Amino acid sequence: MEIKRDSYLEQLKLRKDNGMIKVITGIRRCGKSFLLFVLFKKYLLESGIDRDHIIEIVLDGIENEELRDPKKCYQCVKDAMKDDGKYYLFLDEVQFMPRFEEVLNSLLRVANLDVYVTGSNSKFLSSDIVTEFRGRGDEVRIYPLSFAEFYSAFQGNYEDAWEEYMRYGGLPQVAQFTTERQKEEYLKSIFANVYIKDVVERNRLQNVDEIGTLVDILASAIGSLTNPTKISNTFASERGSRYSNKTISRHIDYLAEAFLISKASRYDIKGRKYVGANLKYYFTDVGLRNARLNFRQQESTHIMENIVYNELLVRGYNVDVGIVDVYEKGSNGKQAHKQLEVDFVANQGSQRYYIQVAYDISSEGKQTQEFHSLRNIPDSFKKIVIVNGTSKPWRNEEGFVIMGMKYFLLTEDSLEF
Repeated sequence: MEIKRDSYLEQLKLRKDNGMIKVITGIRRCGKSFLLFVLFKKYLLESGIDRDHIIEIVLDGIENEELRDPKKCYQCVKDAMKDDGKYYLFLDEVQFMPRFEEVLNSLLRVANLDVYVTGSNSKFLSSDIVTEFRGRGDEVRIYPLSFAEFYSAFQGNYEDAWEEYMRYGGLPQVAQFTTERQKEEYLKSIFANVYIKDVVERNRLQNVDEIGTLVDILASAIGSLTNPTKISNTFASERGSRYSNKTISRHIDYLAEAFLISKASRYDIKGRKYVGANLKYYFTDVGLRNARLNFRQQESTHIMENIVYNELLVRGYNVDVGIVDVYEKGSNGKQAHKQLEVDFVANQGSQRYYIQVAYDISSEGKQTQEFHSLRNIPDSFKKIVIVNGTSKPWRNEEGFVIMGMKYFLLTEDSLEF
């Protein structure tokens, strides 16, 4: 089954022959190699590029172990170029090669070579692109299947697809399996044997149990504000172990660098500034998050929130958690300071959207809860509430847009309603 990744394929088409190194990043097993070696290769062939002018090197396979040597890899590429025609190099999982920056910089100087590389570690690639390639690195970030991509290949109705996606997420391989047992065993296995192993080996960690427990805590806390100090205190009080907040902060960075999690900072909407140490952490794939917790703790609202957050990132938004300071009369009649939360503040260029995610707002109490923070935002940017279900978007009397999850996920420009 071939699942289309049209938005990413279009990004590669636009970058073709632009004189820069195209770096495709993202969590392992999210479809980077498929995008490059199948979809983009197919596009090149259909565009008239000769097959022998496409050079493919996969560095995480044992068959190409010797090509992890920078000089041998460089020479292999040069030997494959037999004439002055345009060549296209696909270099998969480039982080397996020491001094890869030097190799890529050398290849940049080959006039008739267009270079595409993949990698699964943001620090190892993105920071080096900035410092080593001096503006000549062009990053394309790939995510697991969005719900729209997943649904396009799903055999069934929306409700069944939504339940499946909320539980098992969007890793392409999972979508190929037919039984629940296959999906659960695969997700549990790759979390332990691929993702955690990668983080441990890459960062030379000694205590595997510590970072494993940290992942469990973050998985349990999606949608909740936390920070390394709180987590350190949890380890001390509940587990009787010393795990310093500095070490926890560093380990969280390792998880983010491996694209396993993302951080959402708090943004003071009225004060127009970032505040406080508390952050929210979301998993790049909810199926991996659920597998880590053995498919327990299936809180629908928090999982919905994680899916909305990921979808906003896929669409290219910068996403923060919003806070609104208000002063209201307390039970004693005195003014009391409160901080209200807006689930997401999504920014892209001059566009901004304030977004609340709710499982249900059918009762007056739930409406008051979800609308209260939006009512206290002192600007005119669009305010949206996304609810579970298939309802079409509409505006209430206050001008807030209410839309069902189905419309939000399956309509590319849903925020423009």
